[in-house]
Amino acid sequence: MNKNNKFYKPPTLQECLQDIKYFFLFWRGRKRGIIFTRNIELDDFRYIFFPKGFEKYGYLGTYLYNEDSVYFKALYPLVLAMDYEAKPKFCPRWFLRLLHVFGSDKSIVRVRNWTLHNLLRKLTKGIAFVDWKTKWHSYDLRISIHGPKHLQDLADDIEHGFYSRGRQEELVEEIKAIDPNASIIWGSVNRLEEQLKKLLIKNEGTGLN
Repeated sequence: MNKNNKFYKPPTLQECLQDIKYFFLFWRGRKRGIIFTRNIELDDFRYIFFPKGFEKYGYLGTYLYNEDSVYFKALYPLVLAMDYEAKPKFCPRWFLRLLHVFGSDKSIVRVRNWTLHNLLRKLTKGIAFVDWKTKWHSYDLRISIHGPKHLQDLADDIEHGFYSRGRQEELVEEIKAIDPNASIIWGSVNRLEEQLKKLLIKNEGTGLN
């Protein structure tokens, strides 16, 4: 924490001794109240030096395991762009992953070592993938990142494009259920919603279900 921060409180002697203890027992997790850090495991070293596929970008904080999923394919271009902006040209990714494990506890919310955590943030210019999820529908993708405006704009465009394609597929399915021979023009959610609305009104007028 910044020592100039008004909430900063110098560590006590006991806390300093604890820090020295855990400096030597670096693999051990720590717990203070409801806050804890993990025990370092052998798999963490595999992640650092021998990452599997998408894990090489793990220092950004993102985890996408299923490379065949529609969400992976939607988010992959964003992660590549973030990696391009975040990774210093002189710095190998394994070192950033090492800082991610030993500084940020392989997390976006925990801190294991403030010095290493702050070094990671400095090297990556604070760029990080915070979270992604779907909300009301499977195509209602929500993306949260830390990054400059052009990366935020890219995330917004991915969200809107993913929603538009998913909503159009849903509307076409509903239209085809009413009229299997209906002519479909893709590209506009509003146009398809209007087409579906007219079909429903027409069916109501003819008494069809």
